[in-house]
Amino acid sequence: MTENIVKKVCKELGLTYKELGERIGYSEGALKMAVQRNNVSPQMEKAIQLYLKTIELKKELEEFQELKKLLKKSQ
Repeated sequence: MTENIVKKVCKELGLTYKELGERIGYSEGALKMAVQRNNVSPQMEKAIQLYLKTIELKKELEEFQELKKLLKKSQ
């Protein structure tokens, strides 16, 4: 059995169910129920995956912005 994605993401990102829910548009209760029943809906899983992708893209953007600053400085 694989680890529940809600529990996994909360643990990895140091978030509570409430905090994750606020970020993906679900209530704390809905996330708790998904964990308790070990039954995450496809929509909830997709919302979590999109949130993780958003975090990844924000990090990439920050790196590009830092590179842009460095290139401007060197001119």
